[in-house]
Amino acid sequence: MHPLLRFTLDLFEQDPVPVSGRKAPKARPKPKPATPAQDPVVVAGVAVHFCHPHASREVRLGHALVAYEFKRGRRRSIGFSVGPHGLAVRAPKWVPLAEVDAALQEKSAWILRKLQESRERHARLAEHTIDCRDGAGLPFLGQTIRLKLDPEHGFTDAGAELVADAFVPDAAPATLPGTQPPMILRLSLPNHASPDQIRDVVQAWLMRQARQVFQERLDHFAPLLGVHWKKLALSNAGTRWGSARVDGSIRLNWRLIHFSLAVIDYVVAHELSHLREMNHSPRFWDTVQSVLPNYAALRQQLTRETAPRWN
Repeated sequence: MHPLLRFTLDLFEQDPVPVSGRKAPKARPKPKPATPAQDPVVVAGVAVHFCHPHASREVRLGHALVAYEFKRGRRRSIGFSVGPHGLAVRAPKWVPLAEVDAALQEKSAWILRKLQESRERHARLAEHTIDCRDGAGLPFLGQTIRLKLDPEHGFTDAGAELVADAFVPDAAPATLPGTQPPMILRLSLPNHASPDQIRDVVQAWLMRQARQVFQERLDHFAPLLGVHWKKLALSNAGTRWGSARVDGSIRLNWRLIHFSLAVIDYVVAHELSHLREMNHSPRFWDTVQSVLPNYAALRQQLTRETAPRWN
């Protein structure tokens, strides 16, 4: 790994990847320098171009032209991050541009993979937008539930209540052993309620459910890991699902409530494991594996699946 290089993932808060312990190669081909704006690369007749909205430099990485945001600052290493807008590069003030170009070429495979994953993730988001209207569906704990306006508020809970669909016959396939019956979220709203009103009631209900589920899973995994959590806060971050602090504070994205309980368990165990190892070292992943042997598959599932976007 390049001696000045550090790179980050975009799902969890984490310490930079250690860069010591390996010597730089004796000889390195001179990298093609980054250039001002130019036409995108064409592969099989299709232009491939990743462009950050605040891009100030471009570089050719394999088959793609990547326009990235570049800033210098008071730091000791070159840092890469791939987020919703694209690639951002940070470098110390004293590092020459040739070193930045070399680092980009060295990690080109990682950069292109993350850029493509980000592009695909946002394409899925565009396809999974919640429609706030009577009869619309949304994912809850990995299952699809339907929204139903109930002007008479014929239930005791405040705002909303989740009930089984009374209009589905017992013999329906969804009620077979091992399956979940269809569920309806009844909303105490008039039939002429606006999408904004529906969204506010549904989100408030989802956040209450998220806090309850998260607390239950934190209480389940904390004793198994031998740690104590002190405070839970819900977040609404765009790409980060959770974080942990040394004082025992845990932040979890409320939108995790859209995913299955197994995926939620992975994020909860991940953050609680940080109370023992505040890094992503092998010891950290061993800690996660001690309570979730299949954590790698769940981690991939979290990356592959997409939480719906709210209008």
